[in-house]
Formats: sequence, C-alpha cells, structure tokens
Amino acid sequence: MTTIDLPHGTVSYRIAGPADAAAPPVVFVHAFLVDGSVWSGVADQLAARGIRSYSPDWPLGAHRVPVRPDADQSPRGVARQIAAFLEALDLRDVTLVGNDTGGALCQFLLDIDASRIGRLVLTNCDAFDTFPPFPYNVIFRLLRGERLMRINLQPMRWRAFRHSPLGLGLLANKLDPGQTKAWIEPSLRSKEIRRDAVRFLQAIDAKELLDVSTRLKNFAGPVQIVWGTADRAFKPALGQRLRRAFRNATFIEVPGARTFVHLDAPTALADHIGALSSAQPKQD
Repeated sequence: MTTIDLPHGTVSYRIAGPADAAAPPVVFVHAFLVDGSVWSGVADQLAARGIRSYSPDWPLGAHRVPVRPDADQSPRGVARQIAAFLEALDLRDVTLVGNDTGGALCQFLLDIDASRIGRLVLTNCDAFDTFPPFPYNVIFRLLRGERLMRINLQPMRWRAFRHSPLGLGLLANKLDPGQTKAWIEPSLRSKEIRRDAVRFLQAIDAKELLDVSTRLKNFAGPVQIVWGTADRAFKPALGQRLRRAFRNATFIEVPGARTFVHLDAPTALADHIGALSSAQPKQD
C-alpha cells in the first residue's frame, strides 16, 4: 500500500501494472463500506495486459485513516477528493471505473471537472434519483448517526449476518469472509472512521444526483455501462437509462453477475476496460 497526503487527509492506495504502461491509467472508485481491495482481481488482470491501475481507499467507512475534521464529506466533496488525487499524481486521460456508490461519485466528478478523464466505465451503480436503491436506502437510514452506526454495525462482526441480505450478501454471488471482515472493521473500531462515514450518509441527496444526470451528456469521452443482470437492487433498466444520459455510451450485460461485477466476473470486466482503454476520447 502507498499513501499520499491530500488537502482532505491521507489516502492509501494500491498500484498494479507497469510504471511505463503505454495505455492510459485506470482509477477505481468503490462502494460505501468497501475499500480498494475489492478491485484487486480486475487490477491484476489489467496488470497482466500491461495496464497500470490505482485502487484508492476512499473515505466511505472502510478506510483506515480518518479525514480531517473540516473535510467535505458530501458526495460532491468526496468527488473533489478524487479530483485532488488525480491532480496530485498528475494522472491524465484516465479510464475512470466506478461501482455502486462509487459510480455516483464518478458522475459528480464529471460534473465538477472532467479534464483528466478520458473515458468512463460504470458498473451497477446509483444514478438519477436512485441514490441509494432499496433495500440500501433502508439500511443507510439505520446508519445515519454515529451512535446508530456503532450499534447497528455490531451484527456485522459475524460472517453469517455479514453475508446475509441484511449485510453484504446481495452484492455478489460469493464473498470472501476475510475481505468482508477487513472492510467492516474500521467502522467497528474507530469513532473517527464512523464519523467520516456518517457525515457522508447524512449528505446524500438523491435530488443532487438527479440534477447531475442532466449534464452527463456534456462528457464527450466514450462510456461503457457494464451491468450485472442478476442484481436485485440496481436493475438493468436503470443501467439502460444511464446509457441514454450520455452522448457516447454503450450498454453491456454481464449475465449472472450481481452489483459487484468486479467480484462476480473480473475477467469480463477487465476485458471491457482493456478494450475501452484503447479508445480515444472524443474532442468537441
């Protein structure tokens, strides 16, 4: 793991792939209560193809270093943190890949500053006023306070609950118990990490993401919407609607995959990212 100090705090991130890669860099944006390790299978496959990728731990509840107390933890604020990461590492013509909550953050980033983004891959994710979808809108309400989160996360200590539909069980066909335990431990152990996560949840406003959707057509680069069709929360119809919001997007179904397409079908997702990485961004 490598770290970098940014205006909002310290970001830990994983790098995979050659430093002298000819292909544009890939940057991943993960979901709430998940860290960058969720992308490892895809990142390793991209590395084998000569593509360099960056998998940061964004401050969404599974990070291990709390942000500064005055950091903007709204979705738009976290998107600015992503922009700061790209600028600090001077990453350009980036292939941005987002999933779940991270897909919403990618949309906010495009709205703020798309100058370093060459192309975009969105897997099953929040869009329009679906932020978040059922049943996660109910679950998130149970976590929108520091005391609430401390109490309601306690059952996640046990694998059976953690991998149930009330935990992370709807997200993938198969979850690794050690990995999911590592995701949940920071918020279980640290009141500062819980504070960061709660501030993010309290700032979620579906109307803001819906407003952003009206400007997604301004992004000129190629977009792939890679959608797991077995997802019970983010339905394929949402992905198709998201495709139509962009000017240059394609919709790709991944049969049998759930929300975390990168866990259920890492090879397929790596194939699509690799193919898109060779595409040149459109110029206005």
